[in-house]
Amino acid sequence: MADAPHTQIETARWLISRGAHYMLTVKANQPSLYAQLAALPWRQVTTTARTVERGHGRRERRTVKATEVRARLLFPHAVQAVQITRPRQPLADGPAETEVANLVTSLPTHQASPTRLAAFVRERWLVENRLHWVRDTTFGEDLSQVRTGNAPQVMASLRNFAIAVLRLAGVTNIAAGIRHHARRPERPLETIMKFAC
Repeated sequence: MADAPHTQIETARWLISRGAHYMLTVKANQPSLYAQLAALPWRQVTTTARTVERGHGRRERRTVKATEVRARLLFPHAVQAVQITRPRQPLADGPAETEVANLVTSLPTHQASPTRLAAFVRERWLVENRLHWVRDTTFGEDLSQVRTGNAPQVMASLRNFAIAVLRLAGVTNIAAGIRHHARRPERPLETIMKFAC
């Protein structure tokens, strides 16, 4: 499962050549495929999975539709198209918004049912929320001015390490955990040493 920047023909071919499958988000970086997926008769496809969640100050419903595409998709080895609709309603005042995501996968229906595909997508979003969102908001990674040499990768690794250690220590709010550890200089080392042995 990968986001739209990774939806590249070369990536799909490379994965398939190594015996792997893919599930890729399709956006405007693949305009022909994006248009082809948007033109599919989604209203006629049966909804196969629905979930409702509350969190981050909103109520979100997810509706998943998947169909095996008999006509050739404009992407190598793609055999299923997936559409996920996510209407979000703020719990307080504010406008509702709906996001529609289209995906393609090389997994045929006998290997990945629509319900299983929905689970794959949900797991990916959990990673996004638990790691990337924390790196972007708590650590301000997007605002970092570290951009040369290996420094960006090193800093990303250090941020991932800090998040992993805090989660191992049972911290559920990473920002609060960072503040707690910043108050006394010996705390970070003590926490790391708990898991080093």
